[in-house]
Amino acid sequence: MIYQSVVRRVPAPLRRWVMHFDWVIENAAAVFAASLPEGSRVLDAGAGECRFAPLFARHRYVAVDLGVGDSSWNYRRLDCVADLANLPLPSAAFDACLNLVTLEHVRDPLRVLSELARVLRPGGRILLVVPHDWEVHQEPHDYFRYTTHGMRFLLESSGFRDIRIEPVGGYFRLMSRRLLNGLQFFPGPFFFVAALFLAPPALILPLFEPLDRRKNFTLGYVCHAERSPSS
Repeated sequence: MIYQSVVRRVPAPLRRWVMHFDWVIENAAAVFAASLPEGSRVLDAGAGECRFAPLFARHRYVAVDLGVGDSSWNYRRLDCVADLANLPLPSAAFDACLNLVTLEHVRDPLRVLSELARVLRPGGRILLVVPHDWEVHQEPHDYFRYTTHGMRFLLESSGFRDIRIEPVGGYFRLMSRRLLNGLQFFPGPFFFVAALFLAPPALILPLFEPLDRRKNFTLGYVCHAERSPSS
């Protein structure tokens, strides 16, 4: 598919500009890894192909996934194939946890977050990234989209505290991404014709981001929290 081929070849600085959501996920994971002491026990819950594993080379990294998200993915690097709602792991076994663009793929997000809280030690930290305005993907295992209020409710209800929820861009980055997504509907030579019309505004729109102060029109959220000592 031309669209996917072009996306893979986008230079890093341009990718950061137009594929902002992807870059934010990668950067959040890198910052999270760098903030953890060496040797920390880290659970990647919903690890998929373990693409974040290199960031945690100095930690005790454990990758868990149910392995049903994408039939084309290679799940052989997983340490454990398991349902996140029923983890075969001891309580308080980890210092930190990742759950990156995975919570939309579980049928019972509150139960999953409660399980992640259970396997974290008291004070253990979690990094989540969840979508808010995103296309249906990894069908049929795509169930939910989240608001900032919904995420705060889920995290508090599952035993987390010190919750920070940050939107990933606002209206103008959302529109930029959607224009680029539109290129996938144009086959063959029509792709390049469509790009002449869609790519320029997609590149310009992020410049107007400061106008959207509330960021209610967002692609998703980055969430940080700690397991409550009493949970």
